[in-house]
Amino acid sequence: MSVVNAALYRDGIRVSTPDSLAETFRQLREYRDGMAWIGLHRPSEDELHSLAEEFDLHPLSIEDALEAHQRPKLERYGETLFVVLRAARYLDAPEEVDFGELHVFLGHDFVITVRHGAAPDLSAVRHRMEESPDLLALGPEAVLYAILDAVVDGYAPVVSGVQNDIDEIETEVFRGDPEVSRRIYELSREVVEFQRATRPLIGMLNGLMAGFTKYGTDEELQRYLRDVADHVTHTSERVDGFRQALTDILTVNATLVTQQQNAEMRALAVAGFEQNEEIKKISAWAAILFAPTLVGTIYGMNFDSMPELHWTLGYPFAIVLMAVVCVSLYVVFKRRDWL
Repeated sequence: MSVVNAALYRDGIRVSTPDSLAETFRQLREYRDGMAWIGLHRPSEDELHSLAEEFDLHPLSIEDALEAHQRPKLERYGETLFVVLRAARYLDAPEEVDFGELHVFLGHDFVITVRHGAAPDLSAVRHRMEESPDLLALGPEAVLYAILDAVVDGYAPVVSGVQNDIDEIETEVFRGDPEVSRRIYELSREVVEFQRATRPLIGMLNGLMAGFTKYGTDEELQRYLRDVADHVTHTSERVDGFRQALTDILTVNATLVTQQQNAEMRALAVAGFEQNEEIKKISAWAAILFAPTLVGTIYGMNFDSMPELHWTLGYPFAIVLMAVVCVSLYVVFKRRDWL
């Protein structure tokens, strides 16, 4: 069974804790002026259909509750209010945001919560409401307020965690961390998901507040809901700021990467130029040394008919010839800045 907690309340006080859905249905019929609060976690299709038959829930809302992966919304089906919320929590170890989904059915004498994911902790919400019987006595709308308040309050640690991640990313960007681009992309995806969870809540709460007069909402409860709306607006603005900040950081990172690449290209160009200069020097000295080597090699072949072999000045002439050639090559290379 996926029933996490089921209880019946009268005047804000728990009067019964049934151990099954069937027992909850039976006791609710006995307590005509009571309210049932049923908490489910990933219920089966049969369980949801039994709830639909008992509380006359619309088939489309049951289909949404089964499939999950819905965007936050608020819809009325006759006397039943169907609310979809996206809760979030920040996981410190992997430094990422974990999103959960919560579906809430409200009628005049019942509240049904269907949770998909670890967040939010509805046991804390139930405990808080049971400690405030005057507030719980206001009925299902008070429970909805408490759930909305818990979901919105749960966004605060996420906002702080994301802000800390952005600060770390800024440091990594200017430090030149090669893995920072991947982290920016992953955090951007989480921020977009966070936007999808928070932004629709503004319209949802505005819709609830617009119906205060029509549905006779208690004045104290109206103040609580307005406070939640203020928190949602603040959170949504912070999340929008995160997305813009990440866009700016990504632009700066791309600029820094381009500058680094240009610097590396310049360094390679300078290194190539210096290498060419060294090659030219080596080539010039090789050419200079080649001339006397050639002359000496030819005269060292010991042929009797070689010119100048029998001339008294033949040896000095060969030396002078090699020196003239070397000096000439040196002058030519020097003028061309090879040496």
